[in-house]
Amino acid sequence: MSAVLRRLAGTAAVAAQAVLAPVPAAAVPDPRPSVSAQQQQPSVAQLLTDLQRLYRQTERATETYNATTEKLTRQRAEVARLDGELARARLALRAQRLDAGRLARQQYQSGGGLGPYVRLLLAPDPQAALDEGHVIGELARERARAVTRLAAAERRQDALARAARKALDTQLGLAARQKRQRDDVRTKLAGVERMLATLTPDQLAAVARLEEQGVAKAQRELTTAGALPAGRPATPPAAGPAAPAERAVRYALDQVGKPYVWGAAGPDAYDCSGLTSRAWAQAGVPVPRTSQEQWDRLGKVPLRRLRPGDLVVYFPEATHVAMYVGDGKVVQAPRPGGRVTVSPIAAHPILGAVRPAPGRPGRT
Repeated sequence: MSAVLRRLAGTAAVAAQAVLAPVPAAAVPDPRPSVSAQQQQPSVAQLLTDLQRLYRQTERATETYNATTEKLTRQRAEVARLDGELARARLALRAQRLDAGRLARQQYQSGGGLGPYVRLLLAPDPQAALDEGHVIGELARERARAVTRLAAAERRQDALARAARKALDTQLGLAARQKRQRDDVRTKLAGVERMLATLTPDQLAAVARLEEQGVAKAQRELTTAGALPAGRPATPPAAGPAAPAERAVRYALDQVGKPYVWGAAGPDAYDCSGLTSRAWAQAGVPVPRTSQEQWDRLGKVPLRRLRPGDLVVYFPEATHVAMYVGDGKVVQAPRPGGRVTVSPIAAHPILGAVRPAPGRPGRT
């Protein structure tokens, strides 16, 4: 049970006792909180821990939802492709059947109902009969080829029909999974909102101060350890290989102030990977949509070699991502309720960094 739930449970128990127990006639209320009440009151550090845990769970659920949404988009395209191929195969099969029927009628009409040797013996012009037999033989061979093509067309139609049914079943399964994951995100967001609603303005301010102190400490430790690039990185040139990174950074910085919305990838709102993927897409370099895919499929780069435009991935599960902009800072869509902002690179526990490469969107 979280600290918030423990506090709510303790409050409910005290209220119940007040209703059921008789109050002494000469009782004088003690303005000081009891020891048990002090123990039930969560510390600022515990409040911050609980809140960060809820945010992290929400973002993990969001990235899972995003991954399923991407798969569903690709699956819908695959269903559409297979449906188109199946429609073309059915038209081709009908044409093959018509062609086979035409050849069968031609052969029957040319055969005259007599065997080839009888027709040769009875023909007034044996050479003409031989020529006619050659035509009939060619018709027979063409009919055999038509039957072969017809059988192949039927097999192709059957295979495409099975593939289309399987693809549609997969699409329906992904759609159902997406709905469950969407509901999961909404449930976790509601949990964040409930916790925030229990905090006083003083508690919120104290939590924010403690969080800022933690980030500042982590940033100093990275800088002191030499884990970040020394000095302020030079501005990338206007042309050449660095130009896409410069355009991606410029786009991301232009989004500062826009709200975080889970599942959003612009232009009016973003989640964390929605911002990074959209920024690089605007620079002409497609990258995977989710933070996990960006971590798995893009080339790794040491933190001390970071360049503006590189993507910094956070948490062991790679559930958050931001874009490095230089001078030890990143631009990011931080979390629900926040807005796109520039912050220290140590805003969250760092997993590592990756670098999108023009012309190489990542392993498939």
